[in-house]
Amino acid sequence: MELLFSLVTGVLSASGIYLLLRGRTFSIIVGLVLLSYAVNLFLFSTGGLHTHSAAVIGESAIPADPLPQALVLTAIVIGFAMTAFIVILAIRTRAELGNDHVDGKQGEEGDTR
Repeated sequence: MELLFSLVTGVLSASGIYLLLRGRTFSIIVGLVLLSYAVNLFLFSTGGLHTHSAAVIGESAIPADPLPQALVLTAIVIGFAMTAFIVILAIRTRAELGNDHVDGKQGEEGDTR
């Protein structure tokens, strides 16, 4: 299970960083979302990956740590709000500038980045 969590976290991180380095706002938004998912998985895995263990002390021999679960829940809510804000900002930037390039310059003819 730890290997699967590590691989998924690594793939999400690499994909998020790759998309963050693109020149379009939609790619950056998707990259930020993927990177936040990777951080959430990392935070969740710091609590220990125990199968069939309760988050209550005394219910099982090795209880799961509830603090990372609370941190991930908080991070999901904050991430959703920030994603909504970034999408609105990208829509406004597209309306003001007429394109979705991050640097604000018009792409050359035939530029399909």
